[in-house]
Amino acid sequence: MMTNRFLILVPILFPLLCGLAVAFAPALQAGSRRRPFVLFSLGGTFLSTICVLLLLRGHSLHLCDLAPSIELRFAVDEITCFFAGLGSFMWLMSGIFSMEYMQHETNHTRFYAFFLMGEASMLGVTLSANYPTLYLCFEWMTLLTLPLVFHIQSEESIQAGIKYLLYSFAGAFAGLMGIPFLAKYGTTLNFVHGGVLDPLLTEGHEGLLLAVAFAAILGFGAKTGLFPLHAWLPAAHPVAPAPASALLSGVVTKAGVIAILRVIYYLFGAQFLAGTWVQTALLTISLLTVFMGSSMAFRENIFKKRLAYSTVSQVSYILFGIFLMNDTALEGSLLHVLCHSLAKGGIFLCAGTIIYKTDKTDVRQLRGIGKEMPVVLWCFTLCSLALVGIPPMSGFMSKWYLALGSLENGFPVISWLGPVILLISAILTAGYLLPITIHGFFPGADFDYSTLVKKDPTLWILVPLLILTTLAAFTLFPQPFMALVENTTEAIIGGMLS
Repeated sequence: MMTNRFLILVPILFPLLCGLAVAFAPALQAGSRRRPFVLFSLGGTFLSTICVLLLLRGHSLHLCDLAPSIELRFAVDEITCFFAGLGSFMWLMSGIFSMEYMQHETNHTRFYAFFLMGEASMLGVTLSANYPTLYLCFEWMTLLTLPLVFHIQSEESIQAGIKYLLYSFAGAFAGLMGIPFLAKYGTTLNFVHGGVLDPLLTEGHEGLLLAVAFAAILGFGAKTGLFPLHAWLPAAHPVAPAPASALLSGVVTKAGVIAILRVIYYLFGAQFLAGTWVQTALLTISLLTVFMGSSMAFRENIFKKRLAYSTVSQVSYILFGIFLMNDTALEGSLLHVLCHSLAKGGIFLCAGTIIYKTDKTDVRQLRGIGKEMPVVLWCFTLCSLALVGIPPMSGFMSKWYLALGSLENGFPVISWLGPVILLISAILTAGYLLPITIHGFFPGADFDYSTLVKKDPTLWILVPLLILTTLAAFTLFPQPFMALVENTTEAIIGGMLS
């Protein structure tokens, strides 16, 4: 049984070792051999992740002790199944896309080495079974994805990388504060449904623990772009290669979501935080971030920077639902995790394709782009509709559940303010995404059509775009996705860790 449990580490070790092989094996640094090896690594990681999630669900592994009461522990539970499967799939899609996209970039060996090792750290975050393991994997994720940000090594990209590093480390340091306090006032540092605080030890120290919980949640929120720790996103996305941007937005931000879910539901406990000033402050900050991100995106003309501000807003939809701490809102949050990862991943890959083929980085330059790249712009349009929340696209269902969850909460102002801000943000989202489609397909009578040249991408780009676009519209066939979300919600709200 212990040997079987060591298989939990396969999804982490496999891409880690493959990344090291790309970095140090001269035979794999040639393009003709590196491409099939990277595809094998990504496909193997996805398949091994799915196998571990199916076969070892409910199992845990105590790897080693780092210090008294500090151990490395990994486990497979409902949160792991939800986020690990999604993350490894998104890494696979971005990797396939990169097979053509990266042809115009340099330093391929470094990119793919850290691309694969970054996936290992992401899976480490999802498989973590206690607070210390989560923190270590969280920090390693920052370090291993940092080279993807400053890949082109321009001054702008290096500055963006420094900002990403500082914001992430500052946030993680705030998250680290929770470990000694939970070690003192809790029964364990392992994730336990309902929280680990000991009522006898916490009596009289509730104010201190609420402050620590707030600092930890806000710190991990840096990775999600939660205000005021959001500035790294609009700095990093424009300079990172498109496959990395898609992952930074669609997957890396979700590491912060995982950490916040663990802190609220498995460490401090939702019952301890519900109705306190901490919940009120977090709900206020998340709604502020939703509105601010959409407003900044609406005013921004740099294509990928507009999408980065959009991520700031859209991920805070997810956090708003988590902070409401009821099952309807949490279901909406998990639905929006799926919607945002798939739709925003597809949008960033579409943007990267357009920039790769045309060198146009400003949305005002994109008039007529639909005549040159119709399939790419159709994918962009459908993913945008999903993100806006137009029925029957995926974003409609997630925002519907979030609005219902907001109306169910006991805060008189937030109960109605939440749906209002979500609606305003959806209108702003339509305002900064859909004009790209309109001007792309209908450039106007004064447009010089003689300048248009067909720029069709290859299947390496089209296949992941079409797959992500199709899945972003999953509410056409919602049963499997709804069942997954409902099972995960039930496990978080009412279930028990095995």
